Amino acid sequence: MKVLHVITGLEAGGAAQQLRLLLRRLPARCEVVTLTNPGPLAEAIEADGTPVTHLGMTGTRDLSALPRLAGLIRAAGPDLVHTHLYRACVYGRIAARLAGVRAVVATEHSLGDAVIEGRRLTRGVRALYRATERLGSATVAVSDTVAARLRRWGVPEARLHVVPNGIEAHRFTYDPAARAAVRARLGLPPDAFVVGGAGRLVPAKRFDVLVRAVTQLPGVHLLLAGEGPEREMLRRMAGQFGSGDRIHLLGARGGTGGPPPADVPDIPGLLSAIDVFVSPSPDEAFGLAALEALASGLHVLYGSCPAVDDLPGDQAPGARRVSPGVHELATALREVRRTGAARLPVPPVVRRYDIDRSAADLAAVYEEALAAARRARPAAPAPQPAGPPLPGLPPGVSLPDPSPAPDPDSHTLSTR
Repeated sequence: MKVLHVITGLEAGGAAQQLRLLLRRLPARCEVVTLTNPGPLAEAIEADGTPVTHLGMTGTRDLSALPRLAGLIRAAGPDLVHTHLYRACVYGRIAARLAGVRAVVATEHSLGDAVIEGRRLTRGVRALYRATERLGSATVAVSDTVAARLRRWGVPEARLHVVPNGIEAHRFTYDPAARAAVRARLGLPPDAFVVGGAGRLVPAKRFDVLVRAVTQLPGVHLLLAGEGPEREMLRRMAGQFGSGDRIHLLGARGGTGGPPPADVPDIPGLLSAIDVFVSPSPDEAFGLAALEALASGLHVLYGSCPAVDDLPGDQAPGARRVSPGVHELATALREVRRTGAARLPVPPVVRRYDIDRSAADLAAVYEEALAAARRARPAAPAPQPAGPPLPGLPPGVSLPDPSPAPDPDSHTLSTR
């Protein structure tokens, strides 16, 4: 089986990291096309032995990318096309149909109630998603929560599959030596109470709430891993509250691509160094960073984490949902500090979300899509009209921007 993966971008992020982990395990010959921003994971994926092609898309409305993508699909000759993230799903499904590929699987990694990939959902985005979803064979949700959202959008049950994200849990095992080394490297007192967070520094992640909460806790330090447009604002905020020496903005971490810079920890080292992990975002599709923290035996405070919320409470006893307010979060952190933040046993939820199981489940979706394509009559490429709307779309449907914001590709994070 040959599979061509199409992804919006390969910056360090949850979807890109999941793709890399899956590529190492899928029983298929794979190639990758990234529409924009090859990022650090492109080199890492190629180092693993999977070719990566950068399409060079210049923006959401770069319709010239569509025939280029269709041409790449024809040249690659895959049995199946697998798309990842909103823009790649829209363009990839259309391009695959134009190239004559019948088996098309799309994974929805980052669909929240009000945002998609960190940007505001609009009526046009939903309409375009529904229109292009009909061109595919199967739509994969990374959690039961996302599957329920897709059902409300009108995705038919017969095409909907849940394949949760997965992690390599052993990579995040607590390491006391790494804890001491990271704290010494960052100049943190060995006995300091240290809060951690990780993700793309964008408004939807609500790291401003986390920073403000920590500024209210004298002596408490924050290690925040990730890059994004809010970094400078968060730095200024910490300074305004007189806490600049306790708020450590670490930038993008290693662990998703190559090694980190010599003076900063990778994600496993970061998790070993902290006492409690906070994910303040109120609207997540899965909660990959929180799951990695649980694998390190940490207490986890979160605003939204379907990976935990979709399961019975005894699957993640160290995880606690908190209201996304500064006072509420500061109160919860004080409580964890007062009662002690000793490492916890790795909870059952971590074993449930194993990346090998996710790869096996996804391979089964592939087989079902290929079987359906073999039963179907071979389809000729759809005709291409002279101009907009996009080729292959129903009349009257055009391509809207996901939001009025600029186009900072990719989403969430663990740096993820």
